[in-house]
Amino acid sequence: MNSTAPLQYCPDLLRYSRRATREVMVGNVGVGGHHPIRVQSMITSDTRDTAACVAEVLGLAEAGCEIVRITAQTRIYAANLENIAREVRAAGCHVPLVADIHFKPDAALEAAKWVEKVRVNPGNFVDKKKFEIREYSDSQYAEELERIREEFTPLVLLCKDLGRAMRIGTNHGSLSDRIMNRYGDTPLGMCESALEFARLARENDYHNFVFSMKASNPKVMIEAYRLLVARLDAEGPDWNYPIHLGVTEAGDGEDGRIKSAIGIGSLLADGIGDTIRVSLTEDAIYEIPVAQALAGPFNRHTASLPVKGNDDFVPSYDPFSYEKRGSSLLNVMGHELGGDKTVRVFTTQERWNLLAHKIAGMGDFKPEIIVEKSGVVEIDPRDEAAISSINSETEPRLVTVRDGLDLEVIHAFRQLAFQVDPRHPILLKDTLHPPVSETDFLQALLPAAQNIGSLLCDGIGDAILVRGETAPGQSLRLAYNILQAAGTRIFKTDYVACPSCGRTLFNLQHTTQKIRAATGHLKGVRIAVMGCIVNGPGEMADADFGYVGGAPNKINLYVGKTAVKFNIPEAEAVARLTDLIREHGKWVDAPEPATAEV
Repeated sequence: MNSTAPLQYCPDLLRYSRRATREVMVGNVGVGGHHPIRVQSMITSDTRDTAACVAEVLGLAEAGCEIVRITAQTRIYAANLENIAREVRAAGCHVPLVADIHFKPDAALEAAKWVEKVRVNPGNFVDKKKFEIREYSDSQYAEELERIREEFTPLVLLCKDLGRAMRIGTNHGSLSDRIMNRYGDTPLGMCESALEFARLARENDYHNFVFSMKASNPKVMIEAYRLLVARLDAEGPDWNYPIHLGVTEAGDGEDGRIKSAIGIGSLLADGIGDTIRVSLTEDAIYEIPVAQALAGPFNRHTASLPVKGNDDFVPSYDPFSYEKRGSSLLNVMGHELGGDKTVRVFTTQERWNLLAHKIAGMGDFKPEIIVEKSGVVEIDPRDEAAISSINSETEPRLVTVRDGLDLEVIHAFRQLAFQVDPRHPILLKDTLHPPVSETDFLQALLPAAQNIGSLLCDGIGDAILVRGETAPGQSLRLAYNILQAAGTRIFKTDYVACPSCGRTLFNLQHTTQKIRAATGHLKGVRIAVMGCIVNGPGEMADADFGYVGGAPNKINLYVGKTAVKFNIPEAEAVARLTDLIREHGKWVDAPEPATAEV
């Protein structure tokens, strides 16, 4: 396929084909190769509490989790992995265990004795994170790499000797100062950080590792993984390592599931991803059915047939850098769409009629345009005559993909965007086969978020229509929440909330709900809720304000990525957060509750 981008991450943007990788064994579980996409999660108990950890591992395994991660903050914590692993195996459970390591190489060396896999974060395994700004000369940079080699090589050799696997897991929120100062807080920096560690592993003929490129912003996450895969392909065919997918700090509830489906689902649809973790600020057990629902269709999927003439298609976007597709302005039912205008929310005439009596009280979830009255032109993107006809029109027209086609939604709309003139705005649909009976909300939510969210992150789409969810009000809420999660249309407070783990210094679920209750009416404000400092300060870069565990029962508050309040008692911290928001002019009082039925 021709492309304006210098690198390619996917052999064909218009059909599904899973990326071929080598096999990496994590204990008795194969990742990559011919294996299905594996589902994993992470326990939240204190690693020193053997009984609690064992109970949680067994519960996750029973729910269908195939790989379980446990934090190991220090060597003392890591040493107790021996007891946890022994008790888990004694219970007849053989799910592989993974040690999650940050900051402490000695903890990694201890953990590798007892568990099947070690996760290291290149941003903080050896490099320090102090948010220092300095220039590194080439010689200074080389000196730092040599220091990393000295610290990392013993772990590589131990994992090789013991048959352990490794994840080289870069996080957008925890790039080292060295990487930040040379490459910036970018997908390129994330890739370079991981590739440095991979080269050191390969120097020692160690290949039993996987990569991850996690971020809380789905656009950043998607770009980083695409760039990584393109870089691996460019390095050579033996760089075919498996990929672990995840959106960090996705949050809870509907929002967390939507954000995860956009990031993870988009990449799975392009054949990228061999193991996934859905990170929800909920009990870990609730992550498993979401991950299974995302992975399931691709585990059953076979490669699609090539689209006729694919080599002639030129992508309408750079897959490694977000830019909205250019289109002309249209006025439809009193709403402007196209160009740089707001992405509009459509509904059907039938659903509009069902909601007509309560639209005035629907707040931010109002329907805006009725599809049957929009004048939209439905096209089979494979129909050359139809494409030629719409492109010959002198005025811009709203276009969409025709229902009932045997095409994947993402591929169909990409093909449409590649072929119709950019001046024609595009109406996205979550499905080309709308259901005729009631649907399960999760079964509707995940494909809608994956399909529409992926296209929005590619810069495609000027309006959206959700029909997979049959309840009229819920379908509109889902549409708006997809726009919010994709960063396309911000209409409410955005939360970056990490899943709990053994490092967490307060009750994340309870605290997140308290913060939502106090700040949920603030439109366009982004608040990060972090249990500890591992990713917390780094993820502040994407947030306006941050609430981060600094010590047991003590909270640090951030503005951007700068800590401004320290060691606040947890009981006072939410109130102090709202005070901080007021100080920076972002506070408005909550509106009076609407009396209309919603």
